[in-house]
Amino acid sequence: MSATKTTEQINNTEEQAPVSARIRVKIRAYDNKIIDKTTKIIIETVVRTGASVVGPVPLPTEKKKYTVLKSTFIRKDARDQFEMRVHKRLIDIVSANPKTIDALSNLSLPAGVDIEMKML
Repeated sequence: MSATKTTEQINNTEEQAPVSARIRVKIRAYDNKIIDKTTKIIIETVVRTGASVVGPVPLPTEKKKYTVLKSTFIRKDARDQFEMRVHKRLIDIVSANPKTIDALSNLSLPAGVDIEMKML
């Protein structure tokens, strides 16, 4: 028997191996309550389809501060300060199957949430 495998044997072993993909989900929102609801919905959906989840991992909150003059002409010392916070979460989905990917693509989520999905 020869030591090398034929192409048919290699193709058969590749087809038998289960396809397991890792998906990294990054979630961004201005409101921390909405982002927590969204992560809960995503995790419940993934667990229901049979994949395992790592996270949610809270990432550092981006804080953007803006200073605006109250008066346009006089009193330069009178100013208003505004702050905009962007909350972020990271979820890793391990051993995702096609059913999981379909469920995530058909998910309806609250407004004001930005989701970015990457296959790893």
